[in-house]
Amino acid sequence: MDKNKFYITTTIPYANAAPHIGFSLEIVQADVLARWNKQKGKDVFFLTGTDEHGHKNYKMAKEVGIDTQKFVDRNAILFKKLTKELNISNDYFIRTTDQEKHWPGVIELWKKLVSKGDIYKKRYEGNYCVGCERFITDKDLVEAACPNHPNLEVEKISEENYFFKLSKYSDKIIDLIKTDKLKISPEKWKNDFLALVKDGLTDVSFSREKKHLPWGIPVPGDNNQVIYVWCDALPNYLTGIGYPDEKYNKYWPADVHLVGKDMLRFHTGIWPGMLLSAEIPLPKEVIVHGFLVVEGQKMSKSLGNVVSPLELREKYSADAIRYYLMRNVPFGDDGDFSEKGLIERYNGELANKLGNLVSRVSGLIEINGVDKCENKLIKKLSLRRIETHFEKFEFDKVLNEIFAFIDTCNEYVQAKKPWETKDKKVLYEVKECILEISRLLWPFIPESSEKITKQFSAKKIKKEEVLFTKIEMEQKEEKQEKIEGVASVNFEDWTNLDLRVAEIKEAEDIEGADKLFKISLDVGELGERTVCAGLKEFYKKEDLKGKKIIYFSNLKPRMMRGIESQGMLLAASTKNHEKVILLTPEAEIENGSRVS
Repeated sequence: MDKNKFYITTTIPYANAAPHIGFSLEIVQADVLARWNKQKGKDVFFLTGTDEHGHKNYKMAKEVGIDTQKFVDRNAILFKKLTKELNISNDYFIRTTDQEKHWPGVIELWKKLVSKGDIYKKRYEGNYCVGCERFITDKDLVEAACPNHPNLEVEKISEENYFFKLSKYSDKIIDLIKTDKLKISPEKWKNDFLALVKDGLTDVSFSREKKHLPWGIPVPGDNNQVIYVWCDALPNYLTGIGYPDEKYNKYWPADVHLVGKDMLRFHTGIWPGMLLSAEIPLPKEVIVHGFLVVEGQKMSKSLGNVVSPLELREKYSADAIRYYLMRNVPFGDDGDFSEKGLIERYNGELANKLGNLVSRVSGLIEINGVDKCENKLIKKLSLRRIETHFEKFEFDKVLNEIFAFIDTCNEYVQAKKPWETKDKKVLYEVKECILEISRLLWPFIPESSEKITKQFSAKKIKKEEVLFTKIEMEQKEEKQEKIEGVASVNFEDWTNLDLRVAEIKEAEDIEGADKLFKISLDVGELGERTVCAGLKEFYKKEDLKGKKIIYFSNLKPRMMRGIESQGMLLAASTKNHEKVILLTPEAEIENGSRVS
């Protein structure tokens, strides 16, 4: 086995509908890992694709009145398009209806399981969930419905099927997972799976009668049965790299299977059992991501909040979508998607922080040039922490580290004032830092990173067009917004406001917040107040302490990062928000004084 290879897979989603934003999260996460390992010099193979057999696809095709193959062809095209639209670097796109590349491997694997005595036939009657494509025991039902698909009617099915002796391998699988020989990350999902299978794994149906489901790969030697989804779909991880031809050994075993939390039991239960039976090495690690909700609500057609990534792509760049998904969703946890959040992240971090740094520095270098020197600034970047976060799949924390360093670079430029000093050594230091930032961001925002690298690697560095054009957010009457981390608000009648002079007694960091300070105010006769203000990129904590400012005292409190923010501060900003300053009284006046 080649130690320098890296083989990563996503699950293959059903081709019964167009892709939604949840799968975009998975495929971008996989792409980030693929690109990161390519940067490290590894021979990467990245596989994704579509699951095109099964009852869901067949049933949906019948409902819309078209041939099943044409139906899955139509949807597979959309998933392929998604890989292009999101700049995904997959090496192959596997389709389970591919009779040339996929079917032979499935049939070969089936025959191996038969030869081990692990496939048997029996009549079975049980509760069947079309959504899960599996039988469900009575004890697992919640109010007579599948807990994962409560809106779908559970069918009672009685038929003769082939079964796989998963129970035969139950103890072995549980031991492999407990000892991390088959690793599940994050740790909470390992514990979740072990709790789920504490009573052992049971045998699983591996075929369906053709009279009920004619759509699938025929069972070898039995024309009345088709191979069921698990023995059809899961082997894509082998067939996608050439199985049963021996060339599949170049990349197998998989280094990472990336799956959603609803797919965990199949990838760490059924799939290892099949591989153990066939005497094929197990994957090294299964990593598990959570679900996306939309503005706090589960995606649902009835609610009209299903987000199409292809439609989203018509409004925003691939890098904007990729960045938001990786920045906003801690790996392994559920995340919340909103277009407002995407715009705020894009404007506040990509445009204001990274874009501003690139624009300012390239313009200064074009005028003044650079002078090579020892780069002390770059030593403030912790590559070790970034590596550690990558090893734990903590993509949001990787980006935290990178953007903290971008803040450091912006502060350095502001402090050194190279537009006044014309210091070519300072400009050299920052140029080299920008190239390193670009390298680190390439797995996340490849298109923008490649532009930055090309610009700052040129013999003659020039200021180019704006890298991240600001996205205008729709304004609504009396709607409170946060622009670039600084709160702003529109009012029709300023006479309703109670503006007071206040003194900042303390400014503190807020855990997990890269823009906000928690600020304690003395407002004289009104007493002490607490506000959360997005001032980190414009002020240091120590510079705020003791400053007299203007305070909006009668605004409705808002919860921000678990803190009740009791009003806002009055500030002014430049047109593009590169500079923000707090407005202060021109002379000493007691705290609590009214502003009119």
